[in-house]
Amino acid sequence: MEPFTKLTAVAAPFDMANIDTDKIIPARFLRKLRTAEAGYGPWLFYDLCFDADGNQRPEFVLNQTPWRNTGIIVAGPNFGCGSSREGAAYAMLDWGIRAVIAPSFGDIHFANEIQNGMLPAILPEEHCAVLRQQLKDQPGAQIAIDLESQTITGPDGKTYRFDIEPIYKERLLKGLDDVGLVLQELPAIEAFEKRHYEKMPWLA
Repeated sequence: MEPFTKLTAVAAPFDMANIDTDKIIPARFLRKLRTAEAGYGPWLFYDLCFDADGNQRPEFVLNQTPWRNTGIIVAGPNFGCGSSREGAAYAMLDWGIRAVIAPSFGDIHFANEIQNGMLPAILPEEHCAVLRQQLKDQPGAQIAIDLESQTITGPDGKTYRFDIEPIYKERLLKGLDDVGLVLQELPAIEAFEKRHYEKMPWLA
């Protein structure tokens, strides 16, 4: 997966709390094949983006011109609650979103974001509220995130520090998913297997 080091991108304000994974990508779209060409991006927040007739809802933030190329979401509490579907992380990533800033996350969704090279950054609600207001006051404004220094810089230049578990930070900086973590130990694994089969050759 692609390492996450620094990101400066247009950020969109999401005032809603408790955005569950079915809002992020409705379950009916998970039957579709996710390919490098198509991805799940077109289905991101589908029922919020479109009405029952397939018309865009103009009031939804990602349908508005300043935020059509959003790379960061600043959300309310409990982002990604609900089901454990990893497709929610796929959909955001395929749209182009690499980070979500929120006061709290659903535990499984938090892990799914990291597993896919996204940064779920936790800031207190009062800081998230300030950032969301700035983004509404300055549509199309950017936020800068530096994972190494664990800082988020808002549109007004103010910097906020966020905490992240060291293992998650290392994985994101190095671009390591679960398979990548295992492959770091490949020489030791191969050496063990060699010794194992030398002692018990009949298992080979």
